[in-house]
Amino acid sequence: MRLNRILLSASLIVVALVVQVSILARLQLPGAVPDLLLLTVLALAMVYGPTGGSLVGFGAGLLADLAPPADHAVGRYALVLCIVGYLAGLAKPEGGKLRSATGPLVVVVGAAIGSTLLYAGVGALVGDTAARDVGLGGLLFTASLYDLLLAPFTVPWIMALARRGEHDPVADASGGGGDVAAGWLTSGGAKGLAIGRQRGLRARAMKSRVARAGRIKGVKRL
Repeated sequence: MRLNRILLSASLIVVALVVQVSILARLQLPGAVPDLLLLTVLALAMVYGPTGGSLVGFGAGLLADLAPPADHAVGRYALVLCIVGYLAGLAKPEGGKLRSATGPLVVVVGAAIGSTLLYAGVGALVGDTAARDVGLGGLLFTASLYDLLLAPFTVPWIMALARRGEHDPVADASGGGGDVAAGWLTSGGAKGLAIGRQRGLRARAMKSRVARAGRIKGVKRL
């Protein structure tokens, strides 16, 4: 990974982990905790691709394994996020531009379910039965729900920052992530904007013709 990728990814991961541990984990929501770290990995993976996503996921997971109040074996979450980051990187949009919110939302739901199952599975292998005691079904539902609600406010903007950090021509041409936000908010926004521009051009052309006609008539009256 290039230096700017590493610095940007590390900064975003640290911020996400601090927010998750100090704020989201203290909300005492039923079931799972909203996983801002996972969403950050997903966003970066959908910009950097499978290789970059796996490296980002491994680093983010290892940092989460070492950060207090972690109470599980070191490397457990690193393995989970490494796999999730690789798979999410395979969903990198063609040309780096999101055209609708459907694909990324499917990735978020799949990652929330997959990471929970992988984490519980690895825990079962090492004798950790916490997921079974809490209720795996409830964890899967709440993890998917919380991450799905949080994703539109985090993933598109992290993707925009990552693309701008790479000086991506698509990001530069779109003003730093406008297409990303549009893809999450509505798939028809671009069409509406294009239709609005066409109508505006037609209106200006009509006004120009009327003005020219007025000038010609005025000359004739003179």
